[in-house]
Amino acid sequence: MTLAQKTLTNRLDELRGAAPTSRHNARTISALTANPGCARRALLDAAAVDKTVIAQELGFPPQFGQSPFAITRGNSFEAMVKAHGCAELLRLLREELGLSIPEVGYHDLATVGDNATNSIRYQRTKQLLGQALDSGQGTLFDHPMLRLEIAGATAYLEPDVVALQIGGKFYVVEIKSFAIVDGQADPAQVASAAQQSAVYVLAMRELLRELGYSPDAVAHESILVAARDFTNRPVAAKLDLRKQLAVIGRQLSRLTSIDSLLDLVPAGASFTPGDGLSDTVSAIPSRYAPECMSSCELAFACRSEARTQGSVDTLGRGVCDDLGGIDNLDTVLALAEGTLEPGPEHADIAEMLRQAQALRLEVAR
Repeated sequence: MTLAQKTLTNRLDELRGAAPTSRHNARTISALTANPGCARRALLDAAAVDKTVIAQELGFPPQFGQSPFAITRGNSFEAMVKAHGCAELLRLLREELGLSIPEVGYHDLATVGDNATNSIRYQRTKQLLGQALDSGQGTLFDHPMLRLEIAGATAYLEPDVVALQIGGKFYVVEIKSFAIVDGQADPAQVASAAQQSAVYVLAMRELLRELGYSPDAVAHESILVAARDFTNRPVAAKLDLRKQLAVIGRQLSRLTSIDSLLDLVPAGASFTPGDGLSDTVSAIPSRYAPECMSSCELAFACRSEARTQGSVDTLGRGVCDDLGGIDNLDTVLALAEGTLEPGPEHADIAEMLRQAQALRLEVAR
């Protein structure tokens, strides 16, 4: 670790304070890239703070998440697919996807001896992947540990399975317990699985670069394993990730450096629950949008703040784009009612708002 990285780590530790921790995973990274301009979320995530606890402390607990039943079912389904050295997974790859897979090795990387720390597991994953690449043999890696730089901070990631040398490519395998009925699944669930898989592919490609291999050795397709119809029997399908890889890669590259974001935090402030928490959170700019309600634990707190400030962000990004930089609802209403004279840069928008107001009044008669 370089001196700069140690300094950043120390500053993030100070910022986290005594707040409960929560580490990054593919779900949080894909959600983060959906709103890359939000400094508040970027800092909370970089400091590995449990945003659910912070939201509860602020009086706005999140109202989404998986049920305990769904989590239990998912864990049971994954265990069945991976049983006996991923025997069921190999059957799916051979029989359902028609992949030519010779006898393969199997490594469980959940621990290294008795050591389950992320850094040790990452080094062991890197070592075994390098050996497999050098030998050209097919190997399944269960619970591999990967890592990805997120706005200057390291996030450790754990895909379900990574399969090596299927047609000379690594494939990331994502195991989900939702149903695929007659070849069709819930588009939102498939999209979420594809986004998470894309995060793993990006992390895999970074690891191969460290080993001196071409990142193209990781396929741009992932393998989705889900439940067939309404049974507990698995079915496999390939997902093309090129769109998700392009979007997430581009958004991650645009994320503001954590170093500069730390300057937004008042000196001595931290996310420790208590009297000063609200002031610390409020001092860091947010970028609320209605889409945050389904992906960020702080969405209710940020929405309340945006409403209090009269921000047009509460109306959605489409409306914000139409309003061309007018960011306050009072200003929008004044332009619509004609009580405020617009500047030349907003003349066309003011005319549009006045026409909309006239139509609204006519309909209301």
